[in-house]
Amino acid sequence: MTRLMVSILWAAAVAFSAAPATAAEQCAPRADMIKALGEKFRENPTALGVVNPNVIVEVFVSDKGTWTILASDTRGQSCVVSVGEGWESAVATAALPGT
Repeated sequence: MTRLMVSILWAAAVAFSAAPATAAEQCAPRADMIKALGEKFRENPTALGVVNPNVIVEVFVSDKGTWTILASDTRGQSCVVSVGEGWESAVATAALPGT
């Protein structure tokens, strides 16, 4: 599993630079990636963050706990950064005074 994660991270990193053949397999137009994540894994967008003015990172999660992290650029290209299982969303609750 660690080797797979390292390979995916490497592919995403090089995809936004020279885009060698191995990175192309992990990248596709953002619309195609989102459609595939929804149809194949039932994953929906859960969170996103801005990396820099040209790249955002998005987290997609299914009800079964599978997850995918995508990095998307301003040209509409998305690359898989990481995938996994067992996603749990943290729930923050405010404590009432005196409890």
